[in-house]
Amino acid sequence: MNPQAQELNNIIQSKNPVVLELLSQKGKNIFFPKKGILGQGAEAKGTRINATIGAAIEDDGTPMRLNSIDEKINLDPIFSFPYAPSFGRPDIRKRWQEMQVEKNPDLKGKTFSLPVVTNALTHGISMAGYLFADPGQEILVPNLFWGNYNLALINGYDARIVTYNLFRGNGLDVESMYESLMTAGEKKVLLLNFPNNPSGYSPTFDEMKALVSAIKQAAEKGKKIVVICDDAYFGLVFEKGIDGQSPFAYLADIHENVLAVKVDGPTKEDYVWGFRVGFITFAVKGGDASLYEALENKAAGAVRGNISNASNLSQSLLLKAFDSPTYKQEKQAKFEIMQQRYEAVKEVLKDTRYQEFFTTLPYNSGYFMCVKLREGLDGEAVRHLLIEKYSIGVINLNNMLRVAFAAVAASDMKALFDGMYNACKELSK
Repeated sequence: MNPQAQELNNIIQSKNPVVLELLSQKGKNIFFPKKGILGQGAEAKGTRINATIGAAIEDDGTPMRLNSIDEKINLDPIFSFPYAPSFGRPDIRKRWQEMQVEKNPDLKGKTFSLPVVTNALTHGISMAGYLFADPGQEILVPNLFWGNYNLALINGYDARIVTYNLFRGNGLDVESMYESLMTAGEKKVLLLNFPNNPSGYSPTFDEMKALVSAIKQAAEKGKKIVVICDDAYFGLVFEKGIDGQSPFAYLADIHENVLAVKVDGPTKEDYVWGFRVGFITFAVKGGDASLYEALENKAAGAVRGNISNASNLSQSLLLKAFDSPTYKQEKQAKFEIMQQRYEAVKEVLKDTRYQEFFTTLPYNSGYFMCVKLREGLDGEAVRHLLIEKYSIGVINLNNMLRVAFAAVAASDMKALFDGMYNACKELSK
């Protein structure tokens, strides 16, 4: 093991031995190199002639660049063309941490790490797998989950996806989640995704309390738990009585045996899908600056060994947006459009005739909602007929159709569900 990795492990061991146990072997071995090329480059920073940089520089000291690109970007070239740090730009890391507290008031006064920048949330999930999933490690997810977890965690790290029931009746099946935590083995990796993809469901305040209580109870009984909070659709809550905070806000200091890992970013929150900027943040009860710095170094080391760093240009553009006096107003305007689309779904589905062929799963937030097809209907046949005859696209998930209402104009919602109804009716003959 590299001495720099061992040094980080020693810090983690001294601060919270459970956190070290929760790290995968890759997680234990990884480090951000402070010596070698990076260290020598850091020492040479500010020299008059700096021949350490792995990027080309113009004679005037600015980044070398093509004018055909530079003229399209209204930013100082220093914020566009050079590499960003593997940790992410310090200014956006600090700003995002402040925004996390603004959006999750229960984080106020709690100690948690500075976010490390990832190449959006998929990469953040992958980096969490790198740090915490050894081959064969069970990853506990609800039975309705984003299919890309399979590629990121099973194919990426030879982990195993183990599911529990997401719903019982019209709400969360917290008991099923708790039972999955209490199966054999001390180490548990639990992945929470709210608003959920594909169902579009977020917990009520009471459900969130029950969920957090169940995790704490498992920890008190000796389970050592990594809880990865996939907050891709954070903020898109459309009903009263729903807890709009991330579980991370409550798990950040719940128990020494619970390491909370928040994977989030502006992709959906700020409608910048192609920018590919995300964040990974850590919290545990009793965690301090040195523990979090060690975890940040490991995360940044994993990023460096995987993609080197995320886009400097994207980080710079986001910071400009966050500084804009109209940022919150613009974001609210887009939220209202999303709210209208959600309300349009609810209004259309008041028509009880649809229940002849499909029923809805609970939904209250996010981008999606799902309908369960009546027994005897073939989801693939319905999906193909919708494309070929009605020019409507939906996703079939084992005879459950996922509808991305976020991508559909409110005025088209009735045509969407009427098309689904008619396709089901035609295939029922």
